[in-house]
Amino acid sequence: MLGALAILCCSSCRARPGWGVLLWAAEEEGIPSGAVLPVYIKSNIEKVWVVGIPREYRTPYSKSTKMEIPLPKLELVGSRRAAKKRAEEFSGFALTYAETLQDGLPIRDAPDNGARRVYRLRAGEMIKIIRPVEGNPAISATGDPLPGEWFRVLTEDGTSGYCFSYRLRLFEHTSGPLYSVPEQPRFEEERDPELESVLSRTWVAEVYGVMLDQGTIDVTAFSKHWGFLPGEDTGVANIFLNDVDISFPYSAIRSDGSRSWRFEGSTLTMRLRSPSILSVQFDVDNANAAPGKSGGSRRTVRFVNLATSLDDLIVQEETRREALFNALYIEGPIFSSASYGRLYLNEKQEFLWEGFEKLIPSVIPSLALGRGRVEMRLYLAASIAGRYDGAFTFNFKSINGADIPVNFLYTIDAGDGLGGVRLEYVPDSNIDGSNRVISRDSSPVIIYFYQAG
Repeated sequence: MLGALAILCCSSCRARPGWGVLLWAAEEEGIPSGAVLPVYIKSNIEKVWVVGIPREYRTPYSKSTKMEIPLPKLELVGSRRAAKKRAEEFSGFALTYAETLQDGLPIRDAPDNGARRVYRLRAGEMIKIIRPVEGNPAISATGDPLPGEWFRVLTEDGTSGYCFSYRLRLFEHTSGPLYSVPEQPRFEEERDPELESVLSRTWVAEVYGVMLDQGTIDVTAFSKHWGFLPGEDTGVANIFLNDVDISFPYSAIRSDGSRSWRFEGSTLTMRLRSPSILSVQFDVDNANAAPGKSGGSRRTVRFVNLATSLDDLIVQEETRREALFNALYIEGPIFSSASYGRLYLNEKQEFLWEGFEKLIPSVIPSLALGRGRVEMRLYLAASIAGRYDGAFTFNFKSINGADIPVNFLYTIDAGDGLGGVRLEYVPDSNIDGSNRVISRDSSPVIIYFYQAG
């Protein structure tokens, strides 16, 4: 084929494309990556460039002064001067290749763990490092970035994209054959669409789904981003919950039956219970031992896939709370009570309460200072929801520096036409684990505040 292309090349040499930079070493001719080569023709049919072999790489036994290079393995630049400049820019990584340490490590179309996967690497497969790029770092379960960086890479078959380096072994190749994993037949049955679907989704703690079902969102808990990270880009899976923070280094994810998979090299397994529920199992005493070898107790944790991201849910909840506070603020922002002093609110959701001594210590602890922050974190159980506008917490600053929460049900405008708010004290024992006020106090303390200007 080279002969036919060479003839065509000679007949059109005046219009040759120009010069290019070799991205992947031409091993048979001993030309390293980064070399500047004259480009004579581009064949879209054969998907190759016909390039010249520089004199320094020819031998007395060379039969041709030209060779073919697959299109993705050479970057066409233009003029010789521009190609030399591009080669200088490339020189820092011109000889850098990498070996894949994890079976199934993805190459993505953008430097982000959530970007579309364009290629799955086999363990031991070689790739060409093109350049480092800025991207979103892979994050561990503790929220810290994992060591490594994103690279623009090229596979031997010409696929290009981005790969995180945590599970790559970088090395320099100057001469000799570049060994790589022999090409294996890629049978259609080897593709696992369900696994790909699981890996493409975000799995969060089941408690978040329960909160959404109940309509009670704990912003503090949501901000922890508890969940399960399969770690496809890093070869390290993470489970992060309120009582669990475990990492599982693994070499591959293998099928373990219908909709079940095991993380080889660890005790971790997972099973897709439904399109939105993932069950994950691991040995508690020795998380990284081989399954069945540690003698530890087995734990099962369920995770859910939400239609809305945690960050968006946090924003929605914060917006809801802000609207509730604004309704209180607009009604005042200064309230007065004949028996319990004056209450001031400001736009930052802070309060100042003067003259609340009669509520010490039955409602407000003696260590509480008269200032703090209003938190609209509480919800109403269905049994009392119709009688109140809502509930909130006065988070008092204290003498010793700690915050002191005191909870109240409230109704805006007590109905006597004077304007104001009615507060009703709620003990902590009347609030469940979902921040819902489930009942009134048996002997409620009720405070009437009226607009004071």
